[in-house]
Amino acid sequence: MGIPRIVMGVDNLSERATMMRESVQKSQSITDNMVSILGSFDHRLSALETAMRPTQIRTHAIRKAHENIDRTLKAADVILSQFDLSRQAEAKILKGPHEDLESYLEAIEQLRNNIRFFNNNKSFKSSDGVLNNANSLLAKAISKLEEEFKQLLSSYSKPVEPERLFECLPNSMRPSSGSPGEQDSNSKHHNNGTDNTVYTPPTLIPPRILPLLHDLSQQMVQAGHQQQLVKIYRDTRSPVLEESLRKLGVEKLSKDDVQKMQWEVLEFKIGNWIHFMRIAVKLLFAAERKVCDQMFEGFQQLKDQCFADVTTGSVAVLLSFGDAIAKSKRSPEKLFVLLDMYEIMRELHSEIESLFRGKSCNEIRESAFGLSKRLAQTAQETFRDFEEAVEKDATKTAVSDGTVHPLTSYVINYVKFLFDYQSTLKQLFQEFENGDSNQLAAVTMRIMQALQTNLDGKSKQYKDPALTNLFLMNNIHYMVRSVRRSEAKDLLGDDWVQRHRRVVQQHANQYKRTAWAKILQCLSIQGLTSSGGSNPMGVDGQNSSGVSRPVVKERLKTFNIQFEELHQRQSQWTVPDTELRESLRLAVAEVLLPAYRSFIKRFGPMVENGKNPQKYIRYSAEDLERMLGEFFEGKTLNEPKR
Repeated sequence: MGIPRIVMGVDNLSERATMMRESVQKSQSITDNMVSILGSFDHRLSALETAMRPTQIRTHAIRKAHENIDRTLKAADVILSQFDLSRQAEAKILKGPHEDLESYLEAIEQLRNNIRFFNNNKSFKSSDGVLNNANSLLAKAISKLEEEFKQLLSSYSKPVEPERLFECLPNSMRPSSGSPGEQDSNSKHHNNGTDNTVYTPPTLIPPRILPLLHDLSQQMVQAGHQQQLVKIYRDTRSPVLEESLRKLGVEKLSKDDVQKMQWEVLEFKIGNWIHFMRIAVKLLFAAERKVCDQMFEGFQQLKDQCFADVTTGSVAVLLSFGDAIAKSKRSPEKLFVLLDMYEIMRELHSEIESLFRGKSCNEIRESAFGLSKRLAQTAQETFRDFEEAVEKDATKTAVSDGTVHPLTSYVINYVKFLFDYQSTLKQLFQEFENGDSNQLAAVTMRIMQALQTNLDGKSKQYKDPALTNLFLMNNIHYMVRSVRRSEAKDLLGDDWVQRHRRVVQQHANQYKRTAWAKILQCLSIQGLTSSGGSNPMGVDGQNSSGVSRPVVKERLKTFNIQFEELHQRQSQWTVPDTELRESLRLAVAEVLLPAYRSFIKRFGPMVENGKNPQKYIRYSAEDLERMLGEFFEGKTLNEPKR
């Protein structure tokens, strides 16, 4: 039973293997058939592709043609639009800029765009003709633009009236009357710009017009018409600025004109010039610079050039007057106006540097700074001249009453006035004396010493030594008192004051000795004693001391004569200082009155007991004291010969 089962299993496996073999064979046959069919398709597709290629080429060519047509049409549209815009621009330009400046400027810009377009499209066969026409039209447009700029600028360029300028000044700087040089006396000197006063430059051209002028100028610069622009601006604005200054009072004066002027006239004109300089720089030039900066914004060199061209003439007129003063003949009275002029130039220095910036303004700026240096140099030389003039003053006219000499009061007032300019002088010396600001003290010392030297010489003209000493006492006392009451004390120092007070006292003492020594001899007991012994008085006119009555009478007679002469002469002399006068009278009284009282008390009875005692004893001590009170009053009597 087991074998048959095994045989049956083998047979089944064999059948299955046969079936699988047949299936594989059948599948291979199908695969071969499919490969054959696909190969046939590939052949057919290649043939189809070959057949379609001419059609594809024709289609691509048609597409390219359409694209070229589109591009050409678009280019034609652009060109036609440029022609259209050009016609529109031409119409606006032919109408001119006056009615609608903004549209006119837009038309010019469009015309420039058209020119750029055709310059970049030279392949267009009519481009040369179009460009020639456009350039010609643009030239006409710019020409009309220049005319519009000139007309607009001229219409709004008017001189500034003085009253309007004065309103722009700080209150302290405004003239108190019609003359521009007259201002508040409290602010006339040494303002120096340190009080933060506000100056408000006038509006020269309305703010609504400036943007239009800016646009016009910008178009002219872009068109290459910068020089024409500068010329129009200069020719329009420069005369207006000069007229503003002329209305203010600025004159064009030559050096000869200045030299021929009387000092009072010249001094007045210098005061005006200082005011004019301040107004010109802080108001007119500042306003002009503002106009240039706004009108030519974006063109720095053009700003500077136009400003320089407009202001050159006006600046030259102002500086020429200052230069004429600086170069004129030096004299002491000019020192203060020179210092005033130097002060204003220093005050304006930073503003001149700021306004006249840039290469185009170099010459103007240097001219202004050059004037400052010349004024400083002339002031310094005038200062030295004054010192020398004081020492060498050869005035022969002596003051007959011994009072303060005009030279003394002149020099002292001069020195006191200099102290109003103390800061300016120190600045001046620092600049020109190797930075030594103590030069002012040294120069002041030398001036005072020069005055003393001169006074010593003048005192020798008096024949009366007493008057010589009175004269020196008066003058040196005046110097000391003036210094003590002024800023000069701080500069010269207490040592100078004390030393010269001692000199005053020395001359007062010397006066007492020379004026009163002789008369005091009359009251001395020396020479009164007779060599005849001491006989009783009444026998031979002698007292118990042996003093002779005739000698006493002679002494009293001589005293009366001398005192009356002194009274007559010295009551014409003058001691102008009240305190010094009283002090001197008291010093004389302290010597004279005790001596007189003593003499009368001792020897008066000898005369009183004789005939006509009043002939010899004319004055009581009180009478003498009263008469001494009349000394040094400067009474106008016929002066006896000295």
